[in-house]
Amino acid sequence: MTLPRTPAPDWQTTRWFNTDKPLALADLRGRVVALHAFQMLCPGCVQEGIPQAQRIARLFDPAQVAVIGLHTVFEHHDVMTPEALQVFIHEFRLTFPIGVDAPGEGSPLPRTMAAYGMQGTPSLILIDAEGFVRKHSFGVEPDMRLGADIALLLAERDKGGASGHA
Repeated sequence: MTLPRTPAPDWQTTRWFNTDKPLALADLRGRVVALHAFQMLCPGCVQEGIPQAQRIARLFDPAQVAVIGLHTVFEHHDVMTPEALQVFIHEFRLTFPIGVDAPGEGSPLPRTMAAYGMQGTPSLILIDAEGFVRKHSFGVEPDMRLGADIALLLAERDKGGASGHA
């Protein structure tokens, strides 16, 4: 991971699932955040990205690593409704919090997707404990690589701060 330390943009969501209240990035300060952007009709998301996010959520202590899903719809808007997403979450037994990305203004790209400069789905963004974007990947990376990246960010946090590179 060699991204410059840029503050992670706030999420712009219209609805949340698997949480009692809307989540803001500031609520998760002190934890490493794995933000997984997906669409429920994206084959790569369903086959690889979402299962990987579930594995991260199961393997890491939620007090240290927060897995957040972001349903970011930039195509097939008429069928990827929040109601369909609710059924999808139930059927796939997703337990981590999932926000619905707010539609773009004058753009087909949803607001959070645009703010983070995502190229598509699945996308995974790692945010360090201080709220800086440290990894931004499009597609799915091997679990061992991602686990090592998360472990480095946790070790960095435990040492008392980020060095700029993990």
